[in-house]
Amino acid sequence: MRGPLVLGIETSCDETAIGIVAGRTLLANVIASSVDEHARFGGVVPEIASRAHLEAIQPALAQALKDAGVTLRDIDAVAVTAGPGLIGALLVGTSTAAGLALGLGRPIYAVNHLAAHISVDYLTHSNAIEPTIALLVSGGHSSLLKIDDITHSITKLGATMDDAAGEAFDKIARILDLGFPGGPAIDRIAREGNPSAIDFPRGLTTSGDWKTRPYDFSFSGLKTAVARYLENTPTYAKADVAASFQEAVVDVLLQKALAACKDSGIDRLVIAGGVAANSRLRALAEQRCARAKIALAIPEPALCTDNGAMVASLGALMVLSGRPASPLAFDASSSMPVEAISL
Repeated sequence: MRGPLVLGIETSCDETAIGIVAGRTLLANVIASSVDEHARFGGVVPEIASRAHLEAIQPALAQALKDAGVTLRDIDAVAVTAGPGLIGALLVGTSTAAGLALGLGRPIYAVNHLAAHISVDYLTHSNAIEPTIALLVSGGHSSLLKIDDITHSITKLGATMDDAAGEAFDKIARILDLGFPGGPAIDRIAREGNPSAIDFPRGLTTSGDWKTRPYDFSFSGLKTAVARYLENTPTYAKADVAASFQEAVVDVLLQKALAACKDSGIDRLVIAGGVAANSRLRALAEQRCARAKIALAIPEPALCTDNGAMVASLGALMVLSGRPASPLAFDASSSMPVEAISL
């Protein structure tokens, strides 16, 4: 049985993405990114992102249908990111999705962008939905979550107190003059450096922090430490700085994630979000999870960054689990909490 044919629309930031799944089988995943238009500003400009979505969404939809070999009439349900994200960008996707659902007479699932990042893992295997710890790391979010049921029950264990991991990568890349986006640039140059060259601080890892904020993150002190090092070391090696900074971020992320697994008694960890594509995070996670006997799941790099497949995946899981559809009249939310899986 192939399962429901679900169309997913993602427009929360700078990727216009359409995905189509049949149950838990990926049929199409089309992404049109406007990142090059934002690069000269050193970050995403909301108005530019919204206009780019308007231009790209219909061609992306046509290409996804072609790739999947289906027509709009074949679609059983429509899923769309309702938040969190840039409100103007979100409205392009939600308006498109609502129009399609109304015109086709199909149910619509207005889902959470963060939960969708985690649900994409279920496209890579046929395992039952089961409790897991999720480390969600992206440009705007760094969170540790307890997932009892991705379609129904998510508990936030901890989150960043300042910059998200992806934001920290972008800011350090800017200081190092590596361009935007910073994550891939630092990942590339760090491969040429020594991750032990500089002992940068690990935020919220003192004994007191472990007692009061065991699952929270802070990268502001690390960012300041890197900036001061560069000021005080005129002859610094850029690759060593990048590798040592990356190591500090990855080390803290995994320390906290494995602690959450141990404390909860859950022996499964999913790492999702754009930063999950980082090669050092993936390699070190495999080593540490194997040592701790924790089952690790990380989507392939192409499914870590924002994409429509993850939205379609969560929509399909909602249908398969018998969760109610959303009303056609719903509000996009720029600050939708992760516990709100759908509207």
